[in-house]
Amino acid sequence: MPAVVLIGAQWGDEGKGKATDLLGGRVPYVVRYQGGNNAGHTVITPDGERYALHLIPSGILTPGCTPVIGNGVVVDPQVLIGELAGLEERGVDTSRLVISADAHLIMPHHRALDRVTERFLGKRKIGTTGRGIGPAYGDKVARTGIRVADLLDLSILRQKLEGTLVEKNQVLVKVYNRRAIDVDEVVEEYAGYAEQLRDRIADTRLLLAGALDAGEWVLLEGSQGTLLDVDHGTYPFVTSSNPTAGGASTGSGIGPTRISRVVGILKAYTTRVGSGPFPTELFDADGDYLRTQGGEVGVTTGRDRRCGWFDAVVARYASRVNGITDFFLTKLDVLSGLETVPVCVAYDVDGVRHDEMPMTQTGFHHARPVYEELPGWSEDIRRCRTLDELPATAQAYVRRVEELSGARVSVIGVGPGRDENVVVHDLLD
Repeated sequence: MPAVVLIGAQWGDEGKGKATDLLGGRVPYVVRYQGGNNAGHTVITPDGERYALHLIPSGILTPGCTPVIGNGVVVDPQVLIGELAGLEERGVDTSRLVISADAHLIMPHHRALDRVTERFLGKRKIGTTGRGIGPAYGDKVARTGIRVADLLDLSILRQKLEGTLVEKNQVLVKVYNRRAIDVDEVVEEYAGYAEQLRDRIADTRLLLAGALDAGEWVLLEGSQGTLLDVDHGTYPFVTSSNPTAGGASTGSGIGPTRISRVVGILKAYTTRVGSGPFPTELFDADGDYLRTQGGEVGVTTGRDRRCGWFDAVVARYASRVNGITDFFLTKLDVLSGLETVPVCVAYDVDGVRHDEMPMTQTGFHHARPVYEELPGWSEDIRRCRTLDELPATAQAYVRRVEELSGARVSVIGVGPGRDENVVVHDLLD
């Protein structure tokens, strides 16, 4: 069987957890392939239980599914252990979770540097969550990182830590006037994490290759979204990894020829968290309406999300960059009750129309939305389960989004519940 990628097609927070959960019961392996505990998924189970997942793949809530934290993830072991404990307290079986030995660890110096450098930037701040993700990826690229496998050999962990803290402590103390980090304290702390996690550490590349060879589905889920990709996003207001579909291969060890489908998750409007340009952002009552009706608060950050109308330029870009085969359109129900629903079909950049993303950072900062007004609907659509059951104007909205975005809309989310979906095309067919 092939692998399937679920990718956020906007700035993240599109509802990937709902999409993963929809497929989870049919997929024996769910892999998180990038990011850290700077993002998360909200999943609502059939009995109405709500779970906020940060590091652990959504498959943890599906009996019999093996959740995998891939090599492309940066892992804060304290956060992971706490998340596992919270799930276990609620009766969730976490015994099947495995962690790639090659995933990198977030260390205390990463968190310390993340917080002080963001404050130092002032008005130029990126909007980082301060959880150490960026510095951890920086050390990974600089080849000075510490990996999960190092928990299995504390002498190696100490050796690597001593080497990196020679520089990091100089920066913390002499540049930022912060306390130096003590090697012995960190090794003792991480030795405790090692005892709790050692049985979960595995060669996940080999595990997943075996699953595919045996004819089993593998679902690859990213955190954040396309416009937060460090290469393809709205740089520098991005994350430090590759949430796009290409990152699924490098972050899991699954070759690209084994991926047959890329499902892009699109919210029926647009949101983002953190700093950076956002052409369709609303600062009026419409923005407040979307934020309130959509419950737009970050799962991990707790920050209010910035809200705006649907941006087809972004959707087309995501379709192209990821090779999206299907869209899962979430939160269509949030638009119920609006007389008209604007859709951004292009940008005006200093008097010039752009139907595609501007090439430069300056161009995107200057982009102003060109809107097309579509008729709204007043009906409650949460009980709809087929396309024909949707109001005619809601159907027309979906068709227009599909036409503008460059790939078919295969599933429509009509409510937050697990079963509140209109399935137009089976994502695993």
